[in-house]
Amino acid sequence: MKLFSLKTALVALLACGLIAACASPAFADDAAATYKTKCAMCHGADGKGSATGTKMGARDFGSAEVKAESDAQLTDVITKGKGKMPPYGGKLKDTEIKDLVTYIRSLVK
Repeated sequence: MKLFSLKTALVALLACGLIAACASPAFADDAAATYKTKCAMCHGADGKGSATGTKMGARDFGSAEVKAESDAQLTDVITKGKGKMPPYGGKLKDTEIKDLVTYIRSLVK
């Protein structure tokens, strides 16, 4: 009995690890796609701001100001909007917004 339980636990643990490993790139791809459709037109593909976005006040994600903001603060800006940026709280799921914050942080590393 103990051997069966140990094997079952090991298989379950390996399955969870495999699922997590396979799912991570999918989340990154989803966040990149969301960024491209919702954010890049103003913030630019690299996060530095497009010509149009810069004129409208879009911030460079590599700036000291943005880097100093917590993930919670960036989540709040995406959710509620700020300045000319529209709110995305009703358009994106909480998990999509969280993934966007992670993606935005990855742009400026």
